[in-house]
Amino acid sequence: MAEYILYLWQVEDLLRALNFDPEQIGKTLVARFEVDDDTRLEIYDWYKNLASMMEKERVTKSGHLQFILNLIDDLNRFHIQLLQSGKDPQYPALFQLAKPVINEFKLKSTNKDEHDIRLAFQALYSIILLRLQKKEISSSTQTAIDHISRMMGHLSARYLQHEKGKFEF
Repeated sequence: MAEYILYLWQVEDLLRALNFDPEQIGKTLVARFEVDDDTRLEIYDWYKNLASMMEKERVTKSGHLQFILNLIDDLNRFHIQLLQSGKDPQYPALFQLAKPVINEFKLKSTNKDEHDIRLAFQALYSIILLRLQKKEISSSTQTAIDHISRMMGHLSARYLQHEKGKFEF
């Protein structure tokens, strides 16, 4: 789930970089898939639908699509339930390792009112952007991000198990 959300944030940024130009979307994003023409058209339509949603929701310059924010909020509610339930003793330990990093990121964030899970996504995405820009990431920053990554991976796995009825509170 976390990887899917981060991927969608990256797609949003790619669509912005391409100025939502259908021709550029086809050349840059769709052309890299080695698939038959019908599948290529489905992929193209998927990108175009996302672009259309971004335009309708007025997130063409910045921000995220509402359905993605809703997923993050769902994960946050699940995160709170997981912490309160005691059903997964490993998760609170992972959260305690990640919490200082999240708090530090919150101090640097422009929006201090974000919940921990949204801040964790923002921290992970910041690292993705730094890597894409081939900027150096210090070992201490990498270690800190690893704590968030492990926590989010565990949270995502439990969330999907819960969605499939294989994990209950």
